[in-house]
Amino acid sequence: MSGLRRRLRPLVIPVLAVISAFGVGSVFLILTDIPALQLLFSGQPVAFLQSAIGNVIHAYAALLTGAFGEPGKFAAAIKAGTPEAWATALRPITETLVAATPLIFTGLAITVSFRSGVFNIGGDGQFILGALGATTMALVLHDAMGITFAPLLLVLSIAAGIAFGAGWGFIPGFLKARTGAHEVITTIMLNYIALMIVQLALRTDFMRTPIGSAPISKAIDFVRVPALLPLPGLRLHWGFIVALLMAAVVSYFLFRTTKGFELRSAGLNLTAARYAGMSAGGSIILAMVISGALAGMGGAFQVLGTVTQLSNDINLGYGWMAIALALLGGTRPLGVVIAALLFGALNNGGQEMQIETGIPLDLLLFIQALVIMFVAAPELVRKIYRIKERPIVEDIAPFEEGAVV
Repeated sequence: MSGLRRRLRPLVIPVLAVISAFGVGSVFLILTDIPALQLLFSGQPVAFLQSAIGNVIHAYAALLTGAFGEPGKFAAAIKAGTPEAWATALRPITETLVAATPLIFTGLAITVSFRSGVFNIGGDGQFILGALGATTMALVLHDAMGITFAPLLLVLSIAAGIAFGAGWGFIPGFLKARTGAHEVITTIMLNYIALMIVQLALRTDFMRTPIGSAPISKAIDFVRVPALLPLPGLRLHWGFIVALLMAAVVSYFLFRTTKGFELRSAGLNLTAARYAGMSAGGSIILAMVISGALAGMGGAFQVLGTVTQLSNDINLGYGWMAIALALLGGTRPLGVVIAALLFGALNNGGQEMQIETGIPLDLLLFIQALVIMFVAAPELVRKIYRIKERPIVEDIAPFEEGAVV
Protein backbone atom coordinates (compact mmCIF):
# COMPACT_ATOMS: atom_id res chain seq x y z
CA MET A 1 0.00 0.00 0.00
CA SER A 2 2.83 2.37 0.83
CA GLY A 3 4.46 1.63 -2.53
CA LEU A 4 1.22 2.37 -4.37
CA ARG A 5 0.79 5.60 -2.41
CA ARG A 6 4.33 6.61 -3.31
CA ARG A 7 3.68 5.98 -7.00
CA LEU A 8 0.41 7.91 -7.04
CA ARG A 9 1.67 10.86 -4.99
CA PRO A 10 3.27 12.67 -7.98
CA LEU A 11 -0.12 12.57 -9.75
CA VAL A 12 -1.99 14.45 -7.01
CA ILE A 13 -1.04 17.94 -8.15
CA PRO A 14 -1.71 17.29 -11.89
CA VAL A 15 -5.11 15.73 -11.12
CA LEU A 16 -6.08 18.65 -8.91
CA ALA A 17 -4.79 21.01 -11.60
CA VAL A 18 -7.17 19.44 -14.12
CA ILE A 19 -10.09 19.64 -11.67
CA SER A 20 -9.25 23.28 -10.93
CA ALA A 21 -9.04 24.10 -14.64
CA PHE A 22 -12.48 22.64 -15.31
CA GLY A 23 -13.83 24.49 -12.27
CA VAL A 24 -12.55 27.83 -13.53
CA GLY A 25 -13.82 26.91 -16.99
CA SER A 26 -17.27 26.38 -15.48
CA VAL A 27 -17.17 29.87 -13.98
CA PHE A 28 -16.18 31.22 -17.39
CA LEU A 29 -19.13 29.41 -18.99
CA ILE A 30 -21.51 30.90 -16.47
CA LEU A 31 -20.17 34.43 -16.91
CA THR A 32 -20.60 34.20 -20.69
CA ASP A 33 -24.09 32.64 -20.54
CA ILE A 34 -26.12 35.70 -21.49
CA PRO A 35 -29.62 34.13 -21.13
CA ALA A 36 -28.76 32.86 -17.65
CA LEU A 37 -27.34 36.23 -16.62
CA GLN A 38 -30.54 37.91 -17.77
CA LEU A 39 -32.45 35.75 -15.30
CA LEU A 40 -30.12 36.90 -12.53
CA PHE A 41 -30.48 40.58 -13.39
CA SER A 42 -34.26 40.23 -13.59
CA GLY A 43 -34.37 39.08 -9.96
CA GLN A 44 -34.60 35.30 -10.46
CA PRO A 45 -31.51 33.91 -8.72
CA VAL A 46 -32.90 30.36 -8.39
CA ALA A 47 -33.75 30.19 -12.08
CA PHE A 48 -30.31 31.63 -12.87
CA LEU A 49 -28.55 28.88 -10.90
CA GLN A 50 -30.67 26.16 -12.47
CA SER A 51 -30.04 27.47 -15.99
CA ALA A 52 -26.33 28.14 -15.48
CA ILE A 53 -25.55 24.83 -13.80
CA GLY A 54 -27.66 22.96 -16.35
CA ASN A 55 -25.77 24.58 -19.23
CA VAL A 56 -22.41 23.69 -17.66
CA ILE A 57 -23.49 20.07 -17.17
CA HIS A 58 -24.82 19.96 -20.73
CA ALA A 59 -21.55 21.35 -22.13
CA TYR A 60 -19.32 18.92 -20.26
CA ALA A 61 -21.67 16.01 -21.03
CA ALA A 62 -21.39 16.86 -24.74
CA LEU A 63 -17.63 16.99 -24.31
CA LEU A 64 -17.59 13.51 -22.77
CA THR A 65 -19.89 11.94 -25.35
CA GLY A 66 -17.93 13.56 -28.16
CA ALA A 67 -14.73 12.12 -26.76
CA PHE A 68 -15.86 8.66 -25.64
CA GLY A 69 -19.20 8.00 -27.36
CA GLU A 70 -22.86 7.82 -26.43
CA PRO A 71 -24.24 4.93 -24.34
CA GLY A 72 -27.28 4.75 -26.62
CA LYS A 73 -25.13 4.06 -29.65
CA PHE A 74 -23.27 1.32 -27.82
CA ALA A 75 -26.61 -0.26 -26.88
CA ALA A 76 -27.73 -0.03 -30.50
CA ALA A 77 -24.46 -1.61 -31.65
CA ILE A 78 -24.87 -4.50 -29.23
CA LYS A 79 -28.42 -5.03 -30.43
CA ALA A 80 -27.67 -4.76 -34.16
CA GLY A 81 -24.25 -6.40 -34.08
CA THR A 82 -23.28 -5.04 -37.50
CA PRO A 83 -19.83 -3.62 -38.28
CA GLU A 84 -21.43 -0.33 -39.29
CA ALA A 85 -23.24 0.04 -35.96
CA TRP A 86 -20.09 -0.76 -34.00
CA ALA A 87 -18.09 1.69 -36.11
CA THR A 88 -20.62 4.43 -35.33
CA ALA A 89 -20.49 3.68 -31.61
CA LEU A 90 -16.70 3.42 -31.40
CA ARG A 91 -15.82 6.32 -33.68
CA PRO A 92 -15.66 9.01 -30.92
CA ILE A 93 -13.29 7.06 -28.68
CA THR A 94 -11.14 5.91 -31.60
CA GLU A 95 -10.82 9.51 -32.79
CA THR A 96 -9.73 10.48 -29.28
CA LEU A 97 -7.02 7.82 -29.43
CA VAL A 98 -6.02 9.00 -32.91
CA ALA A 99 -5.64 12.54 -31.58
CA ALA A 100 -3.64 11.28 -28.59
CA THR A 101 -1.17 9.16 -30.59
CA PRO A 102 1.14 11.96 -31.86
CA LEU A 103 0.87 13.63 -28.46
CA ILE A 104 2.21 10.49 -26.75
CA PHE A 105 5.20 10.31 -29.08
CA THR A 106 6.11 13.97 -28.74
CA GLY A 107 5.36 13.99 -25.01
CA LEU A 108 7.77 11.10 -24.51
CA ALA A 109 10.35 12.92 -26.60
CA ILE A 110 10.20 16.01 -24.41
CA THR A 111 10.16 13.87 -21.26
CA VAL A 112 13.48 12.24 -22.17
CA SER A 113 15.13 15.59 -22.80
CA PHE A 114 13.68 17.24 -19.69
CA ARG A 115 14.78 14.30 -17.53
CA SER A 116 18.28 14.80 -18.90
CA GLY A 117 18.31 18.50 -18.10
CA VAL A 118 18.01 19.57 -21.76
CA PHE A 119 15.15 21.87 -22.78
CA ASN A 120 14.13 20.53 -26.15
CA ILE A 121 11.79 23.09 -27.71
CA GLY A 122 12.26 21.57 -31.14
CA GLY A 123 9.62 18.87 -31.05
CA ASP A 124 7.75 20.53 -33.92
CA GLY A 125 10.74 20.45 -36.24
CA GLN A 126 11.70 16.90 -35.32
CA PHE A 127 8.09 15.77 -35.83
CA ILE A 128 7.69 17.24 -39.32
CA LEU A 129 11.18 16.08 -40.36
CA GLY A 130 10.15 12.58 -39.28
CA ALA A 131 7.06 12.86 -41.47
CA LEU A 132 9.22 14.13 -44.34
CA GLY A 133 11.68 11.27 -43.93
CA ALA A 134 8.92 8.64 -43.96
CA THR A 135 7.26 10.20 -47.01
CA THR A 136 10.52 10.51 -48.91
CA MET A 137 11.55 6.92 -48.22
CA ALA A 138 8.13 5.59 -49.21
CA LEU A 139 8.15 7.49 -52.52
CA VAL A 140 11.76 6.57 -53.31
CA LEU A 141 11.21 2.88 -52.68
CA HIS A 142 7.82 2.67 -54.39
CA ASP A 143 8.02 5.13 -57.29
CA ALA A 144 11.75 5.27 -58.03
CA MET A 145 12.79 1.69 -57.18
CA GLY A 146 9.51 -0.10 -57.88
CA ILE A 147 9.36 -1.95 -54.55
CA THR A 148 5.77 -2.95 -53.78
CA PHE A 149 6.18 -5.27 -50.77
CA ALA A 150 4.11 -3.30 -48.25
CA PRO A 151 5.66 -4.59 -44.97
CA LEU A 152 9.16 -3.74 -46.20
CA LEU A 153 8.02 -0.31 -47.36
CA LEU A 154 6.38 0.35 -44.01
CA VAL A 155 9.35 -0.70 -41.88
CA LEU A 156 11.89 1.23 -43.94
CA SER A 157 9.68 4.33 -44.09
CA ILE A 158 9.21 4.37 -40.32
CA ALA A 159 12.95 3.83 -39.88
CA ALA A 160 13.62 6.81 -42.15
CA GLY A 161 11.27 8.97 -40.11
CA ILE A 162 13.08 7.95 -36.92
CA ALA A 163 16.45 8.67 -38.51
CA PHE A 164 15.37 12.12 -39.74
CA GLY A 165 14.03 13.05 -36.31
CA ALA A 166 17.10 11.70 -34.54
CA GLY A 167 19.39 13.59 -36.89
CA TRP A 168 17.49 16.81 -36.33
CA GLY A 169 17.77 16.29 -32.60
CA PHE A 170 21.49 15.54 -32.87
CA ILE A 171 22.25 19.01 -34.23
CA PRO A 172 21.24 21.05 -31.14
CA GLY A 173 22.62 18.35 -28.86
CA PHE A 174 26.00 18.50 -30.57
CA LEU A 175 26.02 22.30 -30.54
CA LYS A 176 25.15 22.31 -26.84
CA ALA A 177 27.81 19.76 -25.92
CA ARG A 178 30.62 21.10 -28.10
CA THR A 179 30.06 24.85 -28.31
CA GLY A 180 27.76 25.60 -25.39
CA ALA A 181 25.02 26.94 -27.69
CA HIS A 182 21.77 27.12 -25.74
CA GLU A 183 19.40 24.39 -26.87
CA VAL A 184 16.31 26.58 -26.48
CA ILE A 185 17.59 29.01 -29.12
CA THR A 186 18.91 26.37 -31.50
CA THR A 187 15.83 24.14 -31.34
CA ILE A 188 13.46 27.05 -31.94
CA MET A 189 15.52 28.13 -34.94
CA LEU A 190 15.62 24.58 -36.25
CA ASN A 191 11.81 24.42 -36.04
CA TYR A 192 11.55 27.13 -38.67
CA ILE A 193 14.32 25.61 -40.77
CA ALA A 194 12.51 22.24 -40.73
CA LEU A 195 9.31 23.92 -41.89
CA MET A 196 11.17 25.59 -44.76
CA ILE A 197 12.73 22.26 -45.74
CA VAL A 198 9.30 20.63 -45.90
CA GLN A 199 7.90 23.51 -47.94
CA LEU A 200 10.81 23.24 -50.35
CA ALA A 201 10.37 19.48 -50.67
CA LEU A 202 6.68 19.88 -51.42
CA ARG A 203 7.55 22.12 -54.38
CA THR A 204 9.55 19.41 -56.15
CA ASP A 205 7.96 17.39 -58.93
CA PHE A 206 9.12 14.19 -57.28
CA MET A 207 7.06 14.76 -54.12
CA ARG A 208 4.26 17.19 -55.00
CA THR A 209 0.93 15.73 -56.04
CA PRO A 210 0.09 16.25 -59.73
CA ILE A 211 -3.52 17.00 -58.78
CA GLY A 212 -4.02 20.71 -58.16
CA SER A 213 -1.48 23.27 -57.04
CA ALA A 214 -1.71 22.86 -53.27
CA PRO A 215 1.59 22.09 -51.46
CA ILE A 216 0.66 18.47 -50.72
CA SER A 217 2.67 15.36 -51.39
CA LYS A 218 1.59 12.41 -53.45
CA ALA A 219 -0.66 9.96 -51.65
CA ILE A 220 1.30 7.21 -49.91
CA ASP A 221 -1.66 5.00 -49.00
CA PHE A 222 0.21 2.07 -50.55
CA VAL A 223 2.30 1.93 -47.35
CA ARG A 224 -0.37 2.76 -44.81
CA VAL A 225 -0.10 1.55 -41.21
CA PRO A 226 -2.72 -1.20 -40.70
CA ALA A 227 -5.94 -0.31 -38.94
CA LEU A 228 -6.26 -1.50 -35.36
CA LEU A 229 -9.95 -2.39 -35.65
CA PRO A 230 -11.42 -4.06 -38.76
CA LEU A 231 -14.40 -1.72 -38.89
CA PRO A 232 -15.37 0.64 -41.74
CA GLY A 233 -14.41 4.29 -41.48
CA LEU A 234 -12.28 4.09 -38.32
CA ARG A 235 -8.86 5.77 -38.52
CA LEU A 236 -7.31 4.20 -35.42
CA HIS A 237 -4.17 2.32 -36.43
CA TRP A 238 -1.37 0.33 -34.82
CA GLY A 239 0.60 3.50 -34.23
CA PHE A 240 -1.34 3.96 -31.00
CA ILE A 241 -0.17 0.57 -29.73
CA VAL A 242 3.39 1.39 -30.74
CA ALA A 243 3.11 4.68 -28.82
CA LEU A 244 2.10 2.76 -25.68
CA LEU A 245 4.95 0.32 -26.19
CA MET A 246 7.39 3.21 -26.57
CA ALA A 247 6.11 4.65 -23.29
CA ALA A 248 7.00 1.36 -21.61
CA VAL A 249 10.40 1.27 -23.35
CA VAL A 250 11.21 4.85 -22.35
CA SER A 251 10.15 4.14 -18.78
CA TYR A 252 12.35 1.06 -18.62
CA PHE A 253 15.27 2.90 -20.19
CA LEU A 254 15.10 5.88 -17.85
CA PHE A 255 14.48 4.01 -14.60
CA ARG A 256 15.94 0.53 -15.10
CA THR A 257 19.14 0.95 -17.10
CA THR A 258 22.54 2.34 -16.33
CA LYS A 259 22.49 4.72 -19.26
CA GLY A 260 19.09 6.04 -18.17
CA PHE A 261 20.52 6.56 -14.70
CA GLU A 262 23.35 8.59 -16.22
CA LEU A 263 20.93 10.76 -18.16
CA ARG A 264 18.81 11.46 -15.09
CA SER A 265 21.93 12.15 -13.05
CA ALA A 266 23.07 14.68 -15.63
CA GLY A 267 19.63 16.25 -15.54
CA LEU A 268 19.69 16.61 -11.75
CA ASN A 269 23.22 17.95 -11.48
CA LEU A 270 25.46 18.08 -14.52
CA THR A 271 28.53 19.08 -12.50
CA ALA A 272 28.12 16.21 -10.05
CA ALA A 273 27.59 13.76 -12.91
CA ARG A 274 30.78 15.01 -14.54
CA TYR A 275 32.75 14.56 -11.31
CA ALA A 276 31.32 11.03 -11.04
CA GLY A 277 33.00 10.18 -14.33
CA MET A 278 29.92 10.41 -16.55
CA SER A 279 30.19 11.97 -19.98
CA ALA A 280 28.23 15.20 -19.74
CA GLY A 281 28.47 16.00 -23.44
CA GLY A 282 27.61 12.45 -24.42
CA SER A 283 24.55 12.50 -22.17
CA ILE A 284 23.32 15.71 -23.77
CA ILE A 285 23.77 14.41 -27.30
CA LEU A 286 22.21 11.03 -26.51
CA ALA A 287 19.20 12.67 -24.84
CA MET A 288 18.57 14.91 -27.85
CA VAL A 289 19.02 12.05 -30.32
CA ILE A 290 16.52 9.86 -28.44
CA SER A 291 14.15 12.80 -28.09
CA GLY A 292 14.34 13.58 -31.80
CA ALA A 293 13.91 9.91 -32.71
CA LEU A 294 10.69 9.67 -30.68
CA ALA A 295 9.29 12.85 -32.20
CA GLY A 296 10.31 11.68 -35.67
CA MET A 297 8.58 8.36 -35.05
CA GLY A 298 5.43 10.27 -34.19
CA GLY A 299 5.65 12.19 -37.46
CA ALA A 300 6.22 8.97 -39.40
CA PHE A 301 3.16 7.27 -37.94
CA GLN A 302 1.10 10.43 -38.45
CA VAL A 303 1.82 10.58 -42.18
CA LEU A 304 1.78 6.81 -42.74
CA GLY A 305 -1.22 5.97 -40.59
CA THR A 306 -3.52 8.95 -40.18
CA VAL A 307 -3.28 11.40 -43.08
CA THR A 308 -1.32 9.44 -45.79
CA GLN A 309 -0.11 12.70 -47.36
CA LEU A 310 2.52 15.19 -46.27
CA SER A 311 1.49 18.83 -46.07
CA ASN A 312 2.56 22.02 -44.33
CA ASP A 313 -0.10 21.65 -41.67
CA ILE A 314 0.56 18.03 -40.71
CA ASN A 315 1.93 19.31 -37.43
CA LEU A 316 -0.74 20.95 -35.27
CA GLY A 317 1.67 22.29 -32.69
CA TYR A 318 2.39 18.87 -31.22
CA GLY A 319 5.88 19.88 -30.16
CA TRP A 320 4.61 22.81 -28.10
CA MET A 321 1.78 20.78 -26.60
CA ALA A 322 4.30 18.11 -25.68
CA ILE A 323 5.94 20.53 -23.26
CA ALA A 324 2.64 20.88 -21.42
CA LEU A 325 2.13 17.11 -21.51
CA ALA A 326 5.56 16.47 -20.02
CA LEU A 327 4.90 18.94 -17.21
CA LEU A 328 1.37 17.67 -16.59
CA GLY A 329 2.63 14.07 -16.54
CA GLY A 330 5.42 14.87 -14.10
CA THR A 331 8.02 13.97 -16.80
CA ARG A 332 7.05 10.32 -16.39
CA PRO A 333 5.97 8.14 -19.34
CA LEU A 334 2.78 6.93 -17.65
CA GLY A 335 1.84 10.49 -16.75
CA VAL A 336 2.52 11.58 -20.33
CA VAL A 337 0.20 8.88 -21.70
CA ILE A 338 -2.60 9.94 -19.34
CA ALA A 339 -2.07 13.62 -20.15
CA ALA A 340 -2.08 12.87 -23.90
CA LEU A 341 -5.36 10.98 -23.57
CA LEU A 342 -6.82 13.93 -21.67
CA PHE A 343 -5.76 16.44 -24.33
CA GLY A 344 -6.90 14.11 -27.08
CA ALA A 345 -10.31 13.86 -25.42
CA LEU A 346 -10.51 17.65 -25.12
CA ASN A 347 -9.60 18.20 -28.76
CA ASN A 348 -11.96 15.54 -30.09
CA GLY A 349 -14.85 16.07 -27.68
CA GLY A 350 -14.72 19.82 -28.13
CA GLN A 351 -16.08 19.50 -31.65
CA GLU A 352 -19.21 17.76 -30.38
CA MET A 353 -19.52 20.30 -27.57
CA GLN A 354 -19.41 23.13 -30.08
CA ILE A 355 -22.10 21.52 -32.20
CA GLU A 356 -24.39 20.72 -29.27
CA THR A 357 -24.01 23.94 -27.30
CA GLY A 358 -22.49 26.53 -29.62
CA ILE A 359 -19.58 27.03 -27.22
CA PRO A 360 -16.45 27.89 -29.22
CA LEU A 361 -13.41 25.63 -29.26
CA ASP A 362 -11.45 28.49 -27.76
CA LEU A 363 -12.87 27.46 -24.41
CA LEU A 364 -10.93 24.20 -24.59
CA LEU A 365 -7.73 26.09 -25.33
CA PHE A 366 -8.58 28.21 -22.31
CA ILE A 367 -9.00 25.09 -20.16
CA GLN A 368 -5.73 23.62 -21.48
CA ALA A 369 -3.97 26.86 -20.62
CA LEU A 370 -5.46 26.74 -17.13
CA VAL A 371 -4.23 23.17 -16.69
CA ILE A 372 -0.72 24.26 -17.63
CA MET A 373 -0.95 27.26 -15.33
CA PHE A 374 -2.01 25.20 -12.31
CA VAL A 375 0.62 22.54 -13.00
CA ALA A 376 3.28 25.22 -13.29
CA ALA A 377 2.16 26.69 -9.96
CA PRO A 378 2.01 23.71 -7.58
CA GLU A 379 2.16 25.96 -4.53
CA LEU A 380 -1.09 27.57 -5.64
CA VAL A 381 -2.77 24.16 -5.91
CA ARG A 382 -1.47 23.15 -2.48
CA LYS A 383 -2.85 26.31 -0.92
CA ILE A 384 -6.23 25.94 -2.62
CA TYR A 385 -6.69 22.35 -1.42
CA ARG A 386 -4.67 22.74 1.81
CA ILE A 387 -2.17 20.04 0.92
CA LYS A 388 0.93 19.80 3.06
CA GLU A 389 4.14 19.72 1.10
CA ARG A 390 6.13 16.53 1.61
CA PRO A 391 9.88 16.21 1.17
CA ILE A 392 10.61 15.15 -2.38
CA VAL A 393 13.12 12.33 -2.83
CA GLU A 394 14.12 12.00 -6.45
CA ASP A 395 14.10 8.42 -7.71
CA ILE A 396 17.71 8.59 -8.70
CA ALA A 397 18.50 4.96 -7.90
CA PRO A 398 18.75 3.18 -11.26
CA PHE A 399 16.98 0.02 -10.13
CA GLU A 400 14.69 1.37 -7.43
CA GLU A 401 11.68 -0.84 -6.74
CA GLY A 402 8.61 0.60 -8.40
CA ALA A 403 10.47 3.30 -10.27
CA VAL A 404 8.90 2.52 -13.63
CA VAL A 405 5.87 4.80 -13.63
